[in-house]
Amino acid sequence: MSVFSVVSLTFITLVAFAANSVFCRLALDEQNMDPMSFTGIRLASAALVLGLIMLVKSPASVTSIKTLNSYGSWRQAGYLFAYAAGFSYAYVTLPTATGALILFAAVQFTMLLVARLSGHRMNGMASAGVVISLLGFGYFVLPELSSPSVVGLLVMALAGVAWGMYSLAGAKTTHALETTGANFIRCLPFGLVLMLAFISSANLTFEGVLYALASGVLASGVGYAIWYQVLPKLDSSIAAVCQLSVPIIAAFGGVILVAEPITTHLLLSSFAILGGMLLVIVGKKRKV
Repeated sequence: MSVFSVVSLTFITLVAFAANSVFCRLALDEQNMDPMSFTGIRLASAALVLGLIMLVKSPASVTSIKTLNSYGSWRQAGYLFAYAAGFSYAYVTLPTATGALILFAAVQFTMLLVARLSGHRMNGMASAGVVISLLGFGYFVLPELSSPSVVGLLVMALAGVAWGMYSLAGAKTTHALETTGANFIRCLPFGLVLMLAFISSANLTFEGVLYALASGVLASGVGYAIWYQVLPKLDSSIAAVCQLSVPIIAAFGGVILVAEPITTHLLLSSFAILGGMLLVIVGKKRKV
């Protein structure tokens, strides 16, 4: 794979990850779609696309239940479902950029905390980065505690914790695409039960369903498939730094497509949180 291909595909996947936030806001805010229907459609369509990709790549991985069960686990699927459901519910009240920033911060903090509890030490630069990020996070959250969006903040933070645990659980897999596809397929019963439980409050529109399908098919299914093809070509620190751009891309998507403002408070918080995370990533490359 050429350098141009790696750069291009990496950019496409980062846009896809950010697009999940934009599609969710478009469905929930503009179309008043209920979050549970969005979650169910997103998970089902992503599972279908990933299943088809797995079928093309390795027919035995999908046609054989025994082989499919060898990838991922129900625990990982539980984390994945908790992330997807919390993500959708939080965006009922949160702007696009705010939700993406909270999600990203919660994922990173979760993974750092688990690493620290596992005995991994950080050098001075990485430790300073964590402190800066926490201060930025505190500065961002404090004014929101008295607003109606505080529940959305908490739910999105929990979604980030779930995604962080999912990432840690699957970090050692050598078949990332198959593992992700299998876990999405395992989520289907959860999504079905959830949609049936909230069927009385379901609110579906043609445009809303299209946004949910776009989130599942393009931003999740195709996005993850491309990401796992290009990820082995990237150094782990470079991949981590690249993901720092996701909240920024989501913010611009919210401005352009959902007409959401970018405030000075959000910019300062983003600079502190993402800048601190950058110090952590750089610091990890140095010896303690």
